[in-house]
Amino acid sequence: MRIISFQNAIILCFMLTAAACGAAPIVAPTPFPSAPTAAGMNHGDHGGATASQPYDALFIDSMIVHHEGAITMARQALQSADRPEIRRMAEEIIAAQQAEIERMRAWRAAWYPNLPPTAGMTMDMGPMDVAPGETPFDRRFLEAMIPHHEGAVAMARDALQKAEHREIGELATAIIATQEAEITQMRQWLKEWYGVEP
Repeated sequence: MRIISFQNAIILCFMLTAAACGAAPIVAPTPFPSAPTAAGMNHGDHGGATASQPYDALFIDSMIVHHEGAITMARQALQSADRPEIRRMAEEIIAAQQAEIERMRAWRAAWYPNLPPTAGMTMDMGPMDVAPGETPFDRRFLEAMIPHHEGAVAMARDALQKAEHREIGELATAIIATQEAEITQMRQWLKEWYGVEP
């Protein structure tokens, strides 16, 4: 036995009634388009949230990967940076972002224990490592970490508008404050050390 939806049953009743009365046939309305999938969404679409992939899960999955990229670059700096200021910032980045990763993993396990890994938010994360090159490492680090931090700030600002959990909003606020201050510092170093206006 075929089961029809409530909406289709109503439409069928109207059509049968109209036919019995000799009225003009009724054309069934066009159904509403399906909700877009996460892959088809852009930056304005709640970061790709769907009914099966809550926004906060997408944010967590994206920010963990993003933080891991910052930690990778910071560890490169501990090995290759010339200036103590860069090495000190690298140590601070590793400490802060590793702690935030651990918090986000705990939230993920508590809030979405049965949700498989998501594709994350559809936002530009920026560089995920310090590319090789002929210019001094410290300059390459700054020129990679600034846009990387800008990607985190953009995701955090998005979360302030769309996050469901208070904890995500608090984390986003902390990310914006910390990383905007670091961006300002890194831009100052680029200007002082290399005469570059980023």
